[in-house]
Amino acid sequence: MEQVHLFTKKLKPTHISHTLSFPTHVLEAFPFPQGAHTMKFEAVDATDNVWRFCLSTRLTGAYPKPVLLRSSWHRFVEQKGLAPEDRVVFFMERDDMVRRYTVRAQRKVMILMGEDVWVDVEDLPLYGL
Repeated sequence: MEQVHLFTKKLKPTHISHTLSFPTHVLEAFPFPQGAHTMKFEAVDATDNVWRFCLSTRLTGAYPKPVLLRSSWHRFVEQKGLAPEDRVVFFMERDDMVRRYTVRAQRKVMILMGEDVWVDVEDLPLYGL
């Protein structure tokens, strides 16, 4: 099964304190039930923990503006110790019957040869951080 990168988002203070906005184009990766504007899904992190998220779109407006609801997102933020300037990365694997989602919480640890080096927050102790 091939892993597809859905999106990477550098976190702002509002992402830490409230909700995480999703790019509208990734909605095609989430099979919302007909007529629904919320969808629950699970994503596995770097340590194989399963996180249950609730993705919601607004009912009015020019575009759907998808967000992870604070009730599901904030637990992840707290457990991972996320802060502004960290980032999250979402992936999807899909076969004929099943979609599997993966989430990574990462922090920039250095710049090497002009490139940012990002590490999963679970691995920060290996870097003495």
